[in-house]
Amino acid sequence: MHTTFEGILTERDWKRHLSHPFEVPTGATRLFIRLRFDPPIVDGIDNMLCLSLFDPAGFRGAGHRSGAQHDVVIDATSATPGYLPGPLPAGVWDAVIDTHMVAPGVPCRYTLEIRTTDEPVAEPPPPLAPQPVKTPGRGWYRGDLHAHTIHSDGDWDIPDLLAAAHARSLDFVALTDHNTIAQLRDIDALTTDDLLVIGGMELTTFWGHALSLGTRRWIDWRIRPGERSMVQIAADIEKEDGIFVIAHPLAPGDPACTGCDWRYADMMPGTARIVEVWNGVWNGDSNNEAALTLWYEWLNWGLHMTATAGTDAHGPAPLEARPGFNVVYATRRDESAILRAIARGRLYLSSGPALELTGASGETNVMMGGVLPRGSATIHARWRDVPVGARLRLIANGAQLSEDVATPEGERTWSLDEGAAQWCVAEMRAADGELLAVTNPIYFAPEE
Repeated sequence: MHTTFEGILTERDWKRHLSHPFEVPTGATRLFIRLRFDPPIVDGIDNMLCLSLFDPAGFRGAGHRSGAQHDVVIDATSATPGYLPGPLPAGVWDAVIDTHMVAPGVPCRYTLEIRTTDEPVAEPPPPLAPQPVKTPGRGWYRGDLHAHTIHSDGDWDIPDLLAAAHARSLDFVALTDHNTIAQLRDIDALTTDDLLVIGGMELTTFWGHALSLGTRRWIDWRIRPGERSMVQIAADIEKEDGIFVIAHPLAPGDPACTGCDWRYADMMPGTARIVEVWNGVWNGDSNNEAALTLWYEWLNWGLHMTATAGTDAHGPAPLEARPGFNVVYATRRDESAILRAIARGRLYLSSGPALELTGASGETNVMMGGVLPRGSATIHARWRDVPVGARLRLIANGAQLSEDVATPEGERTWSLDEGAAQWCVAEMRAADGELLAVTNPIYFAPEE
C-alpha cells in the first residue's frame, strides 16, 4: 500500500485536527509515514504540525515535536519514539495532523506519505518484567511530577532522565510526555529500590496544558466544542484513578509556546483541585510568581487546592540549576500513596530548603492540607538548609502577616485569633525575593 495526501493550510486551519484515513492491507508488517510541510517559519513564528495515529482498535502513538519533517516507522518489534510497536491490524487507520500553529500570512503546504510493506520482521522481545523492589513506609519523599523524553519533544531518553533523577537524589519522577503513552511501556520495570517511576502524560491541548498523573491508558486530549470538554477530560482521568493538574497556567502562550497558557473558562479552576504553580526554575519564563498569586486567589474563593511543582525538563541541566521539587509526606513510597498524599495537600515545594508547616487548635493538630476547627490557633513552621539572608513569611488569605530573617535552621510559631484567616501558608524567600520554598495550606473551618 502506498498513498499520499496533500493540502494547503492557512491561519483558518490553526488549532484543528485534520483526519487522513487510510487502509492497511492484510499481511502488512511495517508501516512508514512521512509528514513534510513548508514553510517551517513565517515572520519568526514556527509552524507546528504534529501527528497522532490511530489503528482500528484506537490510539497507536503521537509525535508532538517541532520540525518540518516527521518520519514514523512502526512494526511488531519497534517504533519511532512516541509510537507503539506491535502487529499492524488490517483495516482503516487514521493519521491525524494536529495544527498547533499555522502562522498567518503565508499558506503552509503539506504532504503526508504513507506506505506499508510485508517484509519479514523480527519477533518482538518479551516485555520487561518488574523486579521486586523495596517500598519504604511513612515519610517524606522528594520528586518531580513533570518531565519529557524523546517520546515527545525531549532531548534525552528515559534512562538519561532517570540517571539525572538519581543524581539529584530524587525519590520519585513522573514520565509525562506530550499526548502519548509510548514512554509508559515497561514502566513498572523502571522502578528501583531508590527511585519510583510514576506514569502519566501531559495533555497538550490548543488552549492549555494539564498533567494526567497515575494513568496508564491514553487520555484523549482533543477538545471538540459540543462533544468533549476539559471538564470531561478531568473526569476521565479521575475514572482511571489518576489526578488532574493544571500545568503552568500563566506561562506565555501562542505563538511562543503553543497553547501553554490556561484559557479554559469552565476550568478556572472548575473541578480542578491541583495546580502547578512552580514550573522549572522560579525566575524562569513560566510566570511562576503570577501563578502563585492566582493560586492564592483561588484559595480565597474558599477552595481547597493543592499546589505542585514540576521541572518540565526536556534534557540535561547542570546540578547547580535549582528547579522546584515536590516534597511529599506519604504513607509509602509507591504511586498510589504519593498521589493520594498530593491530592490531600500533604507537601511543600522547594528548590532546596526543607519547610514544614503544622497547626493546632484545642486538641486538633494538623499538617499541611489539614483543617483546623474555628477558634484561636497556633501555626508552627520548621525549616533547615536555608541560605544566609533568607526570609520566612507567613501568608494568610494571600496577605503577608509576618516576615522574619531565617537562620539556616530553625522554628517559628505564630498565634492566630479566631476568624483571622481562611487559610495560611509559609514562604521561604531569598534575600532578593526569589521563592525558595512554599508550603501547601493549613485551612480553618468556616462559620456554620
